[in-house]
Amino acid sequence: MSAFNEILVYLLQTALSLYMVAMLLRFLLQLVRADFYNPVSQFLVKITSPLVVPLRRVLPGFGGIDLASLLLALALQVLGIVVMLWLYGLAIPNPAVLLVWAVLGLVALLVNLYFFALLAVIILSWVAPGSNNPALYLLYQLTEPVMAPFRKMLPSMGGLDFSPILVFILINVIQIALRHMAAGVGLHPALVIGL
Repeated sequence: MSAFNEILVYLLQTALSLYMVAMLLRFLLQLVRADFYNPVSQFLVKITSPLVVPLRRVLPGFGGIDLASLLLALALQVLGIVVMLWLYGLAIPNPAVLLVWAVLGLVALLVNLYFFALLAVIILSWVAPGSNNPALYLLYQLTEPVMAPFRKMLPSMGGLDFSPILVFILINVIQIALRHMAAGVGLHPALVIGL
């Protein structure tokens, strides 16, 4: 692969992954019913609306689930895989295999998103406890539905919260399972954003 193609692959993967993260965040923030008027939420809505709003006319939400954002994230993953296959000079597999690859990549990206969100919440709780930063508040709203069941399982430990350890263990288990599933369907990790 030439230097130009490698740079093109890098720039394309970066742009697609950032936009897919924005789509997934829009989906997740609506799912957890986060503050819509938060400046970060408003930013995500503004950058994703050009694609989401037209699709939402055809595919409305269902029970608080933003299907349009989720479908667009999946479509971006498929597009990214097809472009990577083309740039690497590989044959495009049948649509069912392509869809399985895209779903695995999207789930992996979602798990990575939660990993970094939890890490940010933990670090910021040490560095800036009680901060009123809108991004921190949004991270808390995003991670609390995942953390709450684990907090209920653990007894009180004198003000220390060990539930993130259990969540990180679960995230690692999911990542291992996803890697093995990807290997089982013949997926090369370089082709999929998130793996």
